[in-house]
Amino acid sequence: MQAVRQCTVCASRATGALVWNQTDMSVLRLNKSSLRRGAACIRFLSSESRKPGNQKLGEPTKPSHMSIASLSVAHGLCAAPFTQQVENLSHDSLIRRAATVVTDSSCTFLSQTTLAYVDALTEYSKAVHSRIAFQRRYLASLGKLTQAEEDSFQQAINSWRAEASERLVECKRYESAWINAVSLCKMAAEAACASGAQQASNSLRTNIQVAQSQVEDALKLSAEADKKLAETKVEEIQRMAEYTSFLEDSEEREVHEAYLRED
Repeated sequence: MQAVRQCTVCASRATGALVWNQTDMSVLRLNKSSLRRGAACIRFLSSESRKPGNQKLGEPTKPSHMSIASLSVAHGLCAAPFTQQVENLSHDSLIRRAATVVTDSSCTFLSQTTLAYVDALTEYSKAVHSRIAFQRRYLASLGKLTQAEEDSFQQAINSWRAEASERLVECKRYESAWINAVSLCKMAAEAACASGAQQASNSLRTNIQVAQSQVEDALKLSAEADKKLAETKVEEIQRMAEYTSFLEDSEEREVHEAYLRED
């Protein structure tokens, strides 16, 4: 009866073997290949351990070698033993890392606000210069323009005046954000220096100087544009006064000529 049971088990195993699919065969080949590589690795480690000076007779195998061999067998890899350096995770190290992260974030905030502020100042200067150009052309053509041309000039001047006003509002808004970013970066640089992250502190201080230089250049351009606009307004007042006087003189001459004709 026991022989019959054994035959039945063998038959069932044989039957199960017949229904293996192609994927199972591939997995089996892969496992066999991994086992062969693992066996080769074990033989290599065994031969190394038997070499003179590597391990004394009767001395237990080191846990690190056993873990490496087990890992190699499990993953089908064969590699020489290696040592992993344990990273220092002291409080000072963690504080320096946190300070470095703060300096990086502060630098990003500073660069974004600097870019926005400089762009706003540049666009404001362009709008002011465009207004000045149209205004001077209009003043130079007083008395020579038709009503339609005069209306077109006035429309262009008013459009650029409105554009400059909008850009000036943006400049004030971005200026406030930029000042906050500079203050934050200075505090972050001081904190990094105190925590021992000297390189991060120096880098952030350099970025602050670069941002301040860029903003100063943009402010100079906007100040020059404001100065030219003020000069243009003075020219406009003088030119309009001259033109008004010219019109009054023309009217007086016409009245005088008409009076002489009546005589």
